[in-house]
Amino acid sequence: MNTPFAFDHAQVKRAFARAARSYEQHDALQREVGARLREQLLLLDAKPQRILDLGAGTGLGSRELARSYPQARVVALDVALPMLRAARRHAGLLGRAFARVAGDALQLPFAEASFDLLHSNLCIQWLSDPAPLFAELLRVLRPGGWLLVSTLGPDTLRELRTAWAAADGAHPHVSRFLDMHDLGDAALSAGLRDPVLQSETLTLTYPGVDALLRELKGLGATNADATRTRTLTGRQRLARMRAAYPRSADGRIASSWEVVYLHGRAPREGEPRRTPQGSEASFSLAALKATRRR
Repeated sequence: MNTPFAFDHAQVKRAFARAARSYEQHDALQREVGARLREQLLLLDAKPQRILDLGAGTGLGSRELARSYPQARVVALDVALPMLRAARRHAGLLGRAFARVAGDALQLPFAEASFDLLHSNLCIQWLSDPAPLFAELLRVLRPGGWLLVSTLGPDTLRELRTAWAAADGAHPHVSRFLDMHDLGDAALSAGLRDPVLQSETLTLTYPGVDALLRELKGLGATNADATRTRTLTGRQRLARMRAAYPRSADGRIASSWEVVYLHGRAPREGEPRRTPQGSEASFSLAALKATRRR
């Protein structure tokens, strides 16, 4: 799938590595969305024994998964080593609550069919093309295993994007994110069964633009557009952006976050799955032999 933009993945990794120490001072939205995402587990027939928390950050979501499924083996994976170091304090005595693994979502360091549940809270929006991502996620899910993710949609930070366009329209200053329908199409093409997507917009308020910018920096959610300007932002352009940002009567500003939720399951043995070549189904050799003996 071709997308109208691309991320600088090295910049994404650097930004989250730098933000590891400050992340939990600014992650109120991430915690709220994570709680809403995990509520969906109550709707699923899931009793996972092995769980992957993709883009685990400082490990708060991994800790909650371990508490919800105390018999399960939880693995927290993140691309930024400093985030995993920060997650150690949530991993419990001797790190027994969950394991910590450094890795890339597009090249997961796990064998096929390793996990019963793949959970990811506000991570996959930092990848430009969802097609190889969902193919990799389905690869490590066991047949019938569940995929449960939240991500950001294109209306996220629309006020900041509009203000920057008024101040410096020639250059992108805010990362762009994929549409929910593109994510759904990619998930279906990868073979995800019974996908359910929904979206909502959460609005946060701040005393001013600088407070929002500090939060984005503290989270590591800075501009990672591959076509961004690599020079420092001038004071005049920053002042024009502040002036263009809409304010309420009391001087506060609002920031919109479009949150997309997706869940579905990997095909069970023998169930057809969509591929670019058409529909196909997989069987183990043992299952085929058992069928022949009937």
